[in-house]
Amino acid sequence: MNTDPAVMAFFQTRRSRPAKLLGLPVPDDHTLMAMLTAASRVPDHGKLEPWRFIVLQQAGCARIAQMIAEYGKAQGIDDDKIAKASATFAQAHMVVAVVASPKPSDKVPQIEQTLTAGAVCLGLVNAALASGFGANWLTGWVAHDPAFITPALGLQPDEWIAGFIHLGTASSAPPERPRPDVAALTQFID
Repeated sequence: MNTDPAVMAFFQTRRSRPAKLLGLPVPDDHTLMAMLTAASRVPDHGKLEPWRFIVLQQAGCARIAQMIAEYGKAQGIDDDKIAKASATFAQAHMVVAVVASPKPSDKVPQIEQTLTAGAVCLGLVNAALASGFGANWLTGWVAHDPAFITPALGLQPDEWIAGFIHLGTASSAPPERPRPDVAALTQFID
C-alpha cells in the first residue's frame, strides 16, 4: 500500500480558522470553482447531487448582515444573538452557503442525502485549506430559521442550509485544541 505522507500529514494537522480572523484576499473565481469542484467529490448514492452552492461575496454578506439585524429585531430575538450573527456576515469577505437540496428517491433515504451535504461542507473547508486559504464551517440560528433563510437566499421550501463556509486569508494560525481519544472511541469486532 502506498501512503502519501504529505496528504496524511495534512489531514492529521488540518485546522479550521476562526471566521472573524479571515481577511483578504479571498479565492478568485477560478480558484473558487476548483475548490467547489473538489468539495463535490463526495459519496453521492444515486448521483442525486443533493446540494448546491450560493456564493456570497462581500456586498452579499453585508446585505445578509443587515437582513439578520432587521429580522432579529422584528422577531424579538436577543440583541446579543442578533449582534453575533450579524457580525459574522458583516465582517466576512466571502461565504459559501452549502444548501442541502434533497431529491425525491425511493433508493436513497434523506439521511444519506443529508450526510452527503455535510461531506460537501467538510470537503470545501479542506479544499480551501489545501489551497492556502483559511476556512470555517458555521451555522447558527440564522441557518436553522427557515422563515428567515428561505426568502433571504431564495431557497426552495424543501431546502435548508448545511453550512456557511467562510473563506479568506487567515491572519494567523490558531492554537491547537484538544482532540478526541480515538482509541477510546473505537471498537474492533472479530
